[in-house]
Amino acid sequence: MEWFEALALLIGSIMFLMALGMPVALAFLAANILGAWVFMGGERGVVQLLNNGWGSLTKFALVPIPLFLLMGEIFFHTGLGQRMFSAIDRLLGKLPGRLSYVTVLGGTGFSTLSGSSMGSTALLGSLMVPEMIRRGYKKHMSIGPILGTGGLAIIIPPSALAVLLATLAQIDVGALLISGIIPGLILAALYVVTIYIQTRRDPSAAPAYEVEHQSVSEKLGILLRDVVPMVGLMVVIVVMMIRGIVTPSEAAAFGALGVLILAVLYRCLSWEAIKASVRGALRVTLMAYLIVFGSATFSQLLAFSGASRGLIDWATGFELAPVLMLLVMFAVLLVLGMFMEQISMMLLTVPIYYPLATSLGFDPIWFGLIMLLALEISFTTPPFGLLLFVMKGVAPEDTTMREIYLAAIPFIVCSLIVVGLLIMFPPLATWLPSL
Repeated sequence: MEWFEALALLIGSIMFLMALGMPVALAFLAANILGAWVFMGGERGVVQLLNNGWGSLTKFALVPIPLFLLMGEIFFHTGLGQRMFSAIDRLLGKLPGRLSYVTVLGGTGFSTLSGSSMGSTALLGSLMVPEMIRRGYKKHMSIGPILGTGGLAIIIPPSALAVLLATLAQIDVGALLISGIIPGLILAALYVVTIYIQTRRDPSAAPAYEVEHQSVSEKLGILLRDVVPMVGLMVVIVVMMIRGIVTPSEAAAFGALGVLILAVLYRCLSWEAIKASVRGALRVTLMAYLIVFGSATFSQLLAFSGASRGLIDWATGFELAPVLMLLVMFAVLLVLGMFMEQISMMLLTVPIYYPLATSLGFDPIWFGLIMLLALEISFTTPPFGLLLFVMKGVAPEDTTMREIYLAAIPFIVCSLIVVGLLIMFPPLATWLPSL
C-alpha cells in the first residue's frame, strides 16, 4: 500500500467515526486498531500496538496535567477566582473600560489554571457579559476581551495544554512552559493597548460609573489580601521552574497544594468544593490520557506504514522555504479549529507536524509555542471558530454572530502580531529556556 493510501485509510477512518458521533479518543483508538490489523499483521499487531500504547501513559511528564487541572478546579469551586475578580475590579477604580481590563487580567488567571478555553469562555461569558451590559458597555467591549483571554491562557504557565502538547511531541515540558512567558506578556500588553485604543476612540463604548472611594491604604489591603496570594502562587511556581529548583511535575504539586492552603486560610474550602474539584479534574485527566494513548499508537502506525516518511518527502519535495511551509501548517490549524476541539487537533496533527518540523530544522520549543498560539487563534477564527458559538450560547439573546465576529477580530490580530514577532525573533521563545 502506498504511503498516501495508508494515510487516507487512517485519517479517513477517524473522520468517519467522528462524523458518526463517536468521541474523539475512542475514534482514534478504533482507527488505530484497524490500522494495526492491516499494517502490523492482524491480531498480533493489535496486541503489540496496545502494549506500546500503555507504555506512553507511564511517563513522569504526564503528572502535571491532573495536578494543574486540580489546581484550577479548586481555584474556581472554592470562590478564590471570584474573590480575585472582585479585588481587581475595586483596585481599578474609575478607569475607563475597567471591567474589560478585569476580564483580561482575572480571566487569564482563571483560564491559565483551568486549561480549558471553552470552559473559561462559558464561565466568563455568563459572569461578566451581563454585568458589563448592565453598566452600559457596548458588546464588543465585553465579548472581545473574553475571547482574547484564551490566547494568554494557553501560553502563560501553568498551562495544562502546553504540558499535553510537550508530552505528545516528546519535548521538554518545562522548556515549553517557560518559553511562553515573554510572548505571553507581550500579548497581554497588546490586549491592554487594544482596550485603551477602543475606549479612547469611543468613550461611550465603556462608560464610567461611580464607584466607592477607597483610600490608598484600603487598596493596598485589598491587593495584599485578595490578589497577591493568588498571583504570587503562579509566580512562585514559574520562578522555581526557571531556577531549576523543581521539575514541572513538582511545580504542579506545589501549585495544587498552594491553592488548597489558600482555600483553608480564606475559610472557603468545603467538602462539596473538594468533591466538585476532584470530579472535574478527573474527568478532563481521563480524556487527556486517552488522547495521549491514541496519539502514541497513531504515531507508531504512521511510522510503521511509511505514511510519516512519505508525507515528509512529499512536503519537502515542493522546495518551499521553511517559513512558507510553516505558514501552510499554521493555516491548516486555523481551518481545523473551525470544526475540532484543541486536544483533538493536537492528537491529529502533532504526530504529523513534529517530524516535518524536525526535517525543516525548526527548534522544537519555538515550534511548539507557535503551534499553541495557532490552536488558540483557530478557536476564535470566523466564521466557524468553536469559541464564537460558545460565546453565542452565553451572551444576551439579542447578540448576533456578526457582533461576536467583530469583537473577536482585534484580539485575533494581537495574537497574529505575536506569531509574527516569534517568526522574526525566535529568541523571544528560546531565550528563557536556554537559561
